[in-house]
Amino acid sequence: MKYLILTILCVAAGANGALGQVAVIAHKSVPVDSVSKSELLDLYTGETSIWRDGDPVVVFDLKENGKTRKTFYKFLGMASSRIKSIWLIKMLSGEADPPESLKSEEELLRKISTTQGAIGFLDRSKPDGTVKILMTIQEES
Repeated sequence: MKYLILTILCVAAGANGALGQVAVIAHKSVPVDSVSKSELLDLYTGETSIWRDGDPVVVFDLKENGKTRKTFYKFLGMASSRIKSIWLIKMLSGEADPPESLKSEEELLRKISTTQGAIGFLDRSKPDGTVKILMTIQEES
């Protein structure tokens, strides 16, 4: 009985951990198969605006401030409001336009799968074969 309870607890802990994962996804044409945390931060602050093949980076965000978005920005180590202010400065100076914020993860998935050079993030359970996963972020407890 003791081992059965331990096994159930371990399975439950593993299942709960999987719920807090965020996938960083990109259009299949993007010339990288993974990104580091610092590269991701550079993409989301507009410091990197072109991929290594010369195609422009198209960054997408989520409007809703749900668990997925909070996990993503916590991983980056910057509040979404701070990144928004960085983009506002870039926009006012004529350097770049801020990322398009989409209403749902399903909309974000469709947009990334059809936009060359696109990158974004969503719950790890959402990506399908239409995009590539560059990184998986585990929610910290």
